[in-house]
Amino acid sequence: MMRFSRRNLFLQTAGAIAAQSVALPQSTPQPGRIRLAVSTYSWWHFRTQKYPIESVIEHAARLGFDGVEILHRQMRDETQAYVNNLKRLAFRNGLALPMLSIHQDFVHPEAEERKRHIDHTRRCIELAANLGIPCVRLNSGRWKTIKSFDELMKVKGDEPPLPGYTNEDAFRWCVESIEQCLPHAEREGVILALENHWGLTTSPDMLLRIYKAVNSPWLCINLDTGNFPGDPYAGIEKLAPHAVIVQAKTYYGGGEWYTLQLDYQRIAGILRKSGFHGWVSLEMEGKEPAETAVPKSLAVLKKAFA
Repeated sequence: MMRFSRRNLFLQTAGAIAAQSVALPQSTPQPGRIRLAVSTYSWWHFRTQKYPIESVIEHAARLGFDGVEILHRQMRDETQAYVNNLKRLAFRNGLALPMLSIHQDFVHPEAEERKRHIDHTRRCIELAANLGIPCVRLNSGRWKTIKSFDELMKVKGDEPPLPGYTNEDAFRWCVESIEQCLPHAEREGVILALENHWGLTTSPDMLLRIYKAVNSPWLCINLDTGNFPGDPYAGIEKLAPHAVIVQAKTYYGGGEWYTLQLDYQRIAGILRKSGFHGWVSLEMEGKEPAETAVPKSLAVLKKAFA
């Protein structure tokens, strides 16, 4: 008799809870907080001796960033001891490592040369997984008919193809090369994020064309606010719906190659309207020392993305 009464009481209570649960008002899902990272590149612009990534991690934690984006070329090496130490430092400082930014170039007529860059990308995907990084930044590559990067910046990335070839050839090579990297990305659980990084992807339309042709959940877009040849806000509006991460440029002290006056309140509004709620990673590309320019940049981004 006692057992039956307890069972009835349990059923009555469970039914009441269920009824209350059904009656709860439905709330509209809200996008998550946009988190702010800083690229190790902000302390090193390929101009001087490599700035230690360990020091960037410590600075980022002290300043109040949520994460650190690692520039692959800035790494001292790829030994397990070095990789483990970076992971340890990031964890001890309460920081995520959201992206590994690598360099590769799929715009090569020679299949053997493209294969070399595909292999490099695959190795970096594995390196990212080893670091616990869920995203790898990709470049499309460029023709290199303008040899100097400084000269390329003067013409905003508008580079002519090699004689006898067209951008349609480069488009096909890029799509085929990325497709060969996708099985590695899926196996390791690492998203590839193709950036508007001059070269073939100088044009947002070409970047979107490559992205849509590959048509894989393992390829997304890394939106760089400073890499648009024309109106940056029009380009940002085009790419924002497909972006998983944004690199936010600042130019305190004047840019290393050029200077833009970017309105981050406006950029934040465009990103919110598109539904973006991923990472925003600071790339301070000005000549002012990072010790003062990075905190200024962080204040701007915090205000815009609060």
